[in-house]
Amino acid sequence: MGHKQSVDSRDKGEKVFGSSSSGKEHGLVKSSGQGGGALVFGPSPFDDLPVDCISNIISFTSPRDACVAASVSKTFESAVQSDTVWDKFLPSDYSSLIPPSRVFASKKELYFALCENHVLIDDGKKSFWLEKGNGKKCIMLSPKKDMWITWVSTPQYWRWISVPEARFEEVAELLNVCWFEVRGGMSTKYLSPGTRYSAYIVFKTKDRCPNLGDVPAEATVGLVGQESSQRFIYFVGPSDRRRRDRERRDVTKPNMRKDGWMEAELGEFFNESSCDEIATSVLETKSPYWKRGLIIQGIEFRPTKIR
Repeated sequence: MGHKQSVDSRDKGEKVFGSSSSGKEHGLVKSSGQGGGALVFGPSPFDDLPVDCISNIISFTSPRDACVAASVSKTFESAVQSDTVWDKFLPSDYSSLIPPSRVFASKKELYFALCENHVLIDDGKKSFWLEKGNGKKCIMLSPKKDMWITWVSTPQYWRWISVPEARFEEVAELLNVCWFEVRGGMSTKYLSPGTRYSAYIVFKTKDRCPNLGDVPAEATVGLVGQESSQRFIYFVGPSDRRRRDRERRDVTKPNMRKDGWMEAELGEFFNESSCDEIATSVLETKSPYWKRGLIIQGIEFRPTKIR
C-alpha cells in the first residue's frame, strides 16, 4: 500500500530527489530520470523545527548533501539558503581569498564563486579554488613563481610564453634540453587538513614532444622528511606499434582535461596538518637525446577521487 502511495504521489508531480533548482543550478544534484527508481519525499518531522535549527544541522554535512537536502521540502530549501550553512563550508581564511571590490549577496553565492572561478593568491604564485562537492581547497603552482625548472633561465633551453587559456600570465615552454628536471613545493597550509591529495602536472605538447613524450619520466610526491610516492609517467605515450608492444604497463598515461590541457598524475599524499611541506618532482635524465615541445602550465593539487 505504501508503494502505491509513492507512485501516486509522483504522478501528481510531487518533488523527487534531485529535482530542486537550488542544487541543480550548480550541478551538484542529478535527477534519477524517468523509470530510474526516483525517491519521493513525504512530510518530514524536521519541518516542525525552526528554520535556523535546520540550517545549523545541515551545516554539519557537506555542500553536496546540503543541495540534496534542499529538495526535501520548502522548509529545507529555505534553511539551505542560510549563511549559517555556507559559512561552515567556506575555508576559515576565505576573506583573504577574494578581492575587496567583489560583493556577494550571500555566503552561498560566494562559495560557488570560489568553486567556479580560479583566484590568484600569494602574489600570483598560486591559483586557488574549491572543489564543488565537498569544499576542499585546490591549488595550482605557477611554473614561473613557485616551481624550479633546470636551465629555465637559459633562453635557448626554455622560454616564457603567454597562453590565453592559462591561469598564469606566463607559462614555460621547453625548447631543447638533454637534462629534464621540474620540481615544485609549498606549505600544506594552502590545502585542507585531514585530506588525501593527488598531484598532477598540467601541460600541452607540440609535435608529440620529441624524445620526451614517449619516454617514461620519473615522478615523486611526498611530505618533506617522509617517504615519497614514486611512479613513471608519459607526456604522450608510445606512438607506433613497435613502441606500443614495448610499452611499460606500470607507466601512468596522461588524460585530457575539460579545459583543453593535458594532465598526468604524479602521486598521492595525505595532508594531516597545515605545518608540513610538500615536494614534487618530474625527471628524465637517462635518455641522451635532446627533448623539446612541452608547455607546462603548473603543478596542481586536488583531493584524491575514490577509485
